Amino acid sequence: MNASLESLYSACSMQSDTVPLLQNGQHSRSQPPAQAARPPPPPQASPRQKVQRSQPVHILAVRRLQDEDQHFRTSSLPAIPNPFPELGGSGNNATAAAAASASASLPSASLPASQPVTKQDVKVFSEDGTSRVVEILTDMTARDLCQLLVYRSHCVDDNSWTLVEHHPHLGLERCLEDHEVVVQVESTMASESKFLFRKNYAKYEFFKNPTNFFPDQMVTWCQQPNGSQSQLLQNFLNSSSCPEIQGFLHVKELGRKSWKKLYVCLRRSGLYCSTKGTSKEPRHLQLLADLEESNVFTLISGKKQYSAPTDHGLCIKPNKVKTETKELRLLCAEDEQSRICWMTAFRLLKYGMLLYQNYRIPQQRKALLAPFATPVRSVSENSLVAMDFSGPSGRVIDNPAEAQSAALEEGHAWRKRSTRMNILSSQSPMHPNSFSTMIHRTQLWFHGRISREESHRIIKQQGLVDGLFLLRDSQSNPKAFVLTLCHHQKIKNFQILPCEEEGQTFLSLDDGNTKFSDLIQLVDFYQLNKGVLPCKLKHHCIRVAL
Repeated sequence: MNASLESLYSACSMQSDTVPLLQNGQHSRSQPPAQAARPPPPPQASPRQKVQRSQPVHILAVRRLQDEDQHFRTSSLPAIPNPFPELGGSGNNATAAAAASASASLPSASLPASQPVTKQDVKVFSEDGTSRVVEILTDMTARDLCQLLVYRSHCVDDNSWTLVEHHPHLGLERCLEDHEVVVQVESTMASESKFLFRKNYAKYEFFKNPTNFFPDQMVTWCQQPNGSQSQLLQNFLNSSSCPEIQGFLHVKELGRKSWKKLYVCLRRSGLYCSTKGTSKEPRHLQLLADLEESNVFTLISGKKQYSAPTDHGLCIKPNKVKTETKELRLLCAEDEQSRICWMTAFRLLKYGMLLYQNYRIPQQRKALLAPFATPVRSVSENSLVAMDFSGPSGRVIDNPAEAQSAALEEGHAWRKRSTRMNILSSQSPMHPNSFSTMIHRTQLWFHGRISREESHRIIKQQGLVDGLFLLRDSQSNPKAFVLTLCHHQKIKNFQILPCEEEGQTFLSLDDGNTKFSDLIQLVDFYQLNKGVLPCKLKHHCIRVAL
């Protein structure tokens, strides 16, 4: 599947490479303007029409060129013409003279005015309520702003940070795409709206595991009836063919409080509902929403604010709508997997290959920096063997039973050593062993005394990917903790209970079969071993103060 996507990505990127380039790095147009094709003016032309020596030529602003010549320029060459053509090389004299004569023959009023890139202040909030005012350029994208915030907040840049467009008065929010310009998005937001800086591990997860995002019963093929899941994303990104997403959704009627369950299908031309059961004949299809000038949002509190039938709501909001709710197209899915499928399909149909380019940029950057990085030895789990160093020389343990007993014996010895170290490190009779029992509160994955609902909300906000987790205090047992883990887009809770052995207190989540002296050891163990959990601990939920 990756090979198919790479071939499609290469084909799309090569379309711009086949266009010839001029000397200044811009693509030549198919129909050049008449002024550029004229020969240089004769010597007897008026002095006003001549370009004097060392006289600067008007330069089109780079951002203006991006808007006007987006389809004809390259990203690897500068888009600024030479302001002194007479100082160029001899091979480019003809091109430079033609460009100079063309600019000289135009009146000054017809030349576009220079538009320098300005700066603007943007206020960004974090999950804990803190905020930071950042001065950014007017052409800065969401990815650039996230990298700036990561740098200033001293976070780890793992390409999972995102900027969230939050509308509290409408009860809506969405993650900005990496290529979106922040200032342009802010111009469509109301005064009560704000930007949030948040993790989103599921931003491009559908490129890695498309089968988890698109159930078979919700996907039909327009041109390939025998299409497989491996071709799903390729057809989404290909403009000539498109899979249809279909299924039942609860739709809120415009101007009313009632909801109606309809059979809905998503096509490139828009979102349609059937007026007669599950029929998809053209005479039975009615347009619900157009995706051209709209974006898809998540309903934060759909049941409370809009009387939604389920908690899995989404909304198609036109960009022109700021505070009114009359033009919002509110929808509700039956479960979380269906909602994720609809929202992912909306993104792919709206942006297409841009999403794949955003997904590939960090990987390409990592490949370029690989020769300069410190080499790290990669060891596969299959290459690990049990060793016995009790004798004069080490030997490989071939017997599985002997290897298991050796591992258990080493684990017990390690636990006794760590217990002795904890006892020695806490000599105060007033606070026995206080350091080992409180050190977990300094970890980013520990969220303190939050409710079960709050932990589920944080997991959903930061992406329903396998291995996303957090730890919190138990509300039912003051001496216990709870591990909240996501697996197969479902959130599960595991209680961590204290247990005693030889007068020492340990923590365990499998009824004492595996014991740990503190939560840090527990998290480290289950990051390497699945144990009784459905999957390993991979990503931790984090809240950063700006």
